[in-house]
Parts: sequence; structure tokens; C-alpha cells
Amino acid sequence: MAEVVRNKRVVLRNYVTGFPKESDMEIVEGTITLKVPEGSKEVLLKNLYLSCDPFMRNLMNKPQGTETSSGLNYTSGSAIGGFGVSKVIDSGSPDYKYGDLVWGLTKWEEYSLVPSSQIISKIQHTDGVPLSYYTGILGMPGVTAYAGLFEVGSLQKGERVFVSAASGAVGQLVGQFAKLTDCYVVGSAGSKDKVDLLKNKFGFDEGFNYKEEPDLNAALKR
Repeated sequence: MAEVVRNKRVVLRNYVTGFPKESDMEIVEGTITLKVPEGSKEVLLKNLYLSCDPFMRNLMNKPQGTETSSGLNYTSGSAIGGFGVSKVIDSGSPDYKYGDLVWGLTKWEEYSLVPSSQIISKIQHTDGVPLSYYTGILGMPGVTAYAGLFEVGSLQKGERVFVSAASGAVGQLVGQFAKLTDCYVVGSAGSKDKVDLLKNKFGFDEGFNYKEEPDLNAALKR
């Protein structure tokens, strides 16, 4: 008989208006059977690391009749979803087996039963690389930054690069990748503290607060 265990979850209590409040979510405790239902092609995951990303805020709005392409539409009373790193506990898919480490779309709970299509990749884990990196530089933010800059943008050594939203998860990586390619990098962000981060921590050559610049063209020219 399959084992039944506790499953603690973060659920959306209310659809969000304005800035999210702690009261919009709650932690609830239920149970889950550690076996994929007979005949199912789904994958049962034990979640190890979860990522909190800006796109999740939009999914907290009350639905307007359209579904997201990710299939992650939030519903009141259900666990919120996002990117995460997980270990396969059981699988109805031939592509995954017990013990596989994977990253992809999961739920904010201890265990999740997900369609295999939501798993983006197996993790061929390298000694010395923390698994948590697959929620950042080796996950969605890093892949987005790298592909956008080198595959789409075709960055060349020594070019001048401007990054908007430069202190965000993707933007900060774009700037650092560009610096590693010997480029001159300027970033914009929405506060003095964020601009200081760009120049003093992430290595940008220059940065400015776009909220204090009435003429963005002039700021870029400067």
C-alpha cells in the first residue's frame, strides 16, 4: 500500500489588488499519496527549492476569462505555482524515474503531482554547484538572459549594451554576461539603492534612476 504523508502548501486565499499582503495567502496542511494514480502519465515530485518571480504577481489577479500559456492560472484556495527544483518520487512517464532531479513548473507545496510537460529539464548535477542555482542563473532567469543576449541579440565583444529593469533577476545577469564579453554596460532601475547595486555589486559601468530622468534619450547619450 502506498505511503500517505503530510503535504504543507501555500495557497492563494484571495485574489490580489495592489501590493500582495501576507493575508492574501495562507499555509494549509493536507496529505498526499506517494504514488502516481494508476494509468496516469503525471510525475510526483518532492520540491526542494522554489523560485519567487515577478510574473507570479500577475497570476494573482482575478481571472478575466483567458488562461496563461504556462497553464499556471491561480485559483482561490489552491496552491500557487512557479518554477522550482524537485526530486522525482514516482512517475507515470517513461521519461522520468525515481530519484531524477528536475527543474520546471511546480507548486508551492512539499509534494506536487504535475504533468510531465511542465518539467523543463533533468538536472545532470555537477558536484560543487548548489541545486538552488537552478532557480536562478542555471534556471529560467539565466536561460532568458543568455538566450536573449547571445542567441537573439547576437552580442559581440566590445559592444555598448543598455539594460532596462537592470536590477531584476534577468537584467542583472544580462549586465554581468555583457561585462564578461568586454562590453560597456549601462543599466536603468527604479531607485538609488538599485542603481548603487548595479554599479557597486554587479559591475555595470554606469546606471541611472529612470524615475529621475525626464529625458531618457539624453540620459542614454550622457
